[in-house]
Amino acid sequence: MQQHTIAAPITQTGVGLHSGVSTQVRILPADVGSGRYFVRVDLANSPIIPAQVAAVSQTLLSTQLGKGEACIRTVEHLLASLTGMGINNARIEIDGPEVPLLDGSARVWAESIAQAGLRSQAVTDGEVSVAIKEPIWIYEGDTFVAAIPAPETRFSYGIDFDLPAIGNQWHSWSLTADLENASASFATEVAPARTFGLLHQIEHLQQSGLIKGGSLENALVCGPDGWLNPPLRFANEPVRHKILDLVGDLSLLGNIPRAHFLAYKASHNLHIQLAQRILDFRF
Repeated sequence: MQQHTIAAPITQTGVGLHSGVSTQVRILPADVGSGRYFVRVDLANSPIIPAQVAAVSQTLLSTQLGKGEACIRTVEHLLASLTGMGINNARIEIDGPEVPLLDGSARVWAESIAQAGLRSQAVTDGEVSVAIKEPIWIYEGDTFVAAIPAPETRFSYGIDFDLPAIGNQWHSWSLTADLENASASFATEVAPARTFGLLHQIEHLQQSGLIKGGSLENALVCGPDGWLNPPLRFANEPVRHKILDLVGDLSLLGNIPRAHFLAYKASHNLHIQLAQRILDFRF
């Protein structure tokens, strides 16, 4: 078995979607077996926040991790990129409370990781790949997320909105066992999909203290008459972005189990509930 870390440091700076605060992120190599973890270098003693399910402290419109008084918000795009590009171990230093949104997708992260390259790390403790043995379902009204036994790791997602420009969309993407093919597929098929919002919800979200850093430069916005800031990168860009979010949230398991992950109209909260249920089944 092998794990991988980043071969060279990566630095990106940008504004957080919800906080509107500009932060700098540095992704650094980490020891084998250490996993992916954040370090709040702006706080006293630089507290470490592990990218693990147990550290999830909030799931309102993004996934937030916390440990003690320290927290880090909107981690899903960066974590999805590290996972999709094959990075098992990474030290992520950040000087503020939220990961930069950048262009609203994971494309910049994926391109930066590809440019930096990966370094192989030998695993000596006989780490075993985990597979889902029986279906696991989480329901909430007409929304659901599930993990179903399957021969490969696959993510299938469905969304349904009244707005004609979005409507009902489905997409499926496979995370193949071959690292090179998997990272190339993630970089081209999933990472470029941007976050999206609905025009009629924006004012309420802003009044609630959210999306302070959102703009037409870092998020797609859809109204009754269509998209305010076309063109889209994919005809079904919104649902591809939901797959990006799901991969990022399930990355908090450490190693995503082999399964077919199926979601419909789900949320970060449901994603994390599924991850917790998988941990319960595993242990």
